[in-house]
Amino acid sequence: MNAAPTASVPPRVLRRLGPPLAALAAVAGPAAYVAAVDPNAPGHYPDCPFLAATGWWCPGCGGLRCVHALAHGDLTSALHDNAVAVLLLGVLAVLWLRWAWAALTGGAPPGVSVGARRWALIGLLVLVFAVVRNLPVGAGLAPPLV
Repeated sequence: MNAAPTASVPPRVLRRLGPPLAALAAVAGPAAYVAAVDPNAPGHYPDCPFLAATGWWCPGCGGLRCVHALAHGDLTSALHDNAVAVLLLGVLAVLWLRWAWAALTGGAPPGVSVGARRWALIGLLVLVFAVVRNLPVGAGLAPPLV
């Protein structure tokens, strides 16, 4: 005699989608907060310790303002606030979509392999970005002062 599945057992697809959806929820909560609480208004977020100590923009400076602008659909401001963060968020979105699609279709989760050369290239890109945004020629890459 076959027992009918109970409603308390989630279907396989929901179990497979659990990790990608949990990751999305973990990112959506803080992003929603940054979207609601404007980082352009002083007093809501702590100052960057690197900027406070040196007077130079670090590679992450403007990241919160970038997320706020993206949440409000303002790509131009987001790119001005932190172009590297926009690039990184785009890459992460594509990787998440690949992961969610694999979970939805039952495929193997896509592997992401970043070798030593790629890490070195990423580090060099971030370093060049940090230097250029602190030079007069790269002033357009620096976020506005708050």
